[in-house]
Amino acid sequence: MKHALITGASRGLGLALAKALADDGWSLLLTARGEEDLMSAAFDLGARAIPGDVADPAHVARLAEAVPELDLLVNNASGLGPAPMPRLADYPLDALRALFETNVIAPLALAQATLPALRKRRGAILNVSSDAAVEAYEGWGGYGATKAALDQVSHVLSAEEPDVAVWWVDPGEMRTRMLADAVGAEEAGAAPPPESVVPALLRLVRSRPAPGRFTRGELE
Repeated sequence: MKHALITGASRGLGLALAKALADDGWSLLLTARGEEDLMSAAFDLGARAIPGDVADPAHVARLAEAVPELDLLVNNASGLGPAPMPRLADYPLDALRALFETNVIAPLALAQATLPALRKRRGAILNVSSDAAVEAYEGWGGYGATKAALDQVSHVLSAEEPDVAVWWVDPGEMRTRMLADAVGAEEAGAAPPPESVVPALLRLVRSRPAPGRFTRGELE
């Protein structure tokens, strides 16, 4: 049996991927801040769940301790930052620091904590990125900067950990609560559902390509 740890697994892409991996016979540990939704998802999928904030070092330690065997770490949990999304000239710096904690430091902390288990099983890390990491979208400077930093962390980690596959993936726009917070419910409603991205991610995990950055289109 293969073992996966998925963050941000109570809804959106994290939940959609968890459902697909459960159907494929994986043993799952799920985490998210929303305890009620998380526990409901875990019950439905026959998975384990530990609610909490990935930016909390104590929570990271609990998660790592719970997965002595690990084949896949999915760093999906992410913050958007202030909404409406401010221009960089007006961006609250305390909010930007907090966003870097959630979107960059937390995924790296979880990777550090689980690397012994991943190395043992020649596992993989899948970090969820964004096109905002490489494009200049007005208002997306804070979020995009964190995703660009996550891309670079992923790139260097892939060079330093030859026994662990590291992929950073831009899944494209999805019909999620985060997108609705960013662009409004009407525009977000026109985006494809997170479930539409999952087949591409499953192909990635199953084929285990060389480490690198992928877009949804490249995986389809």
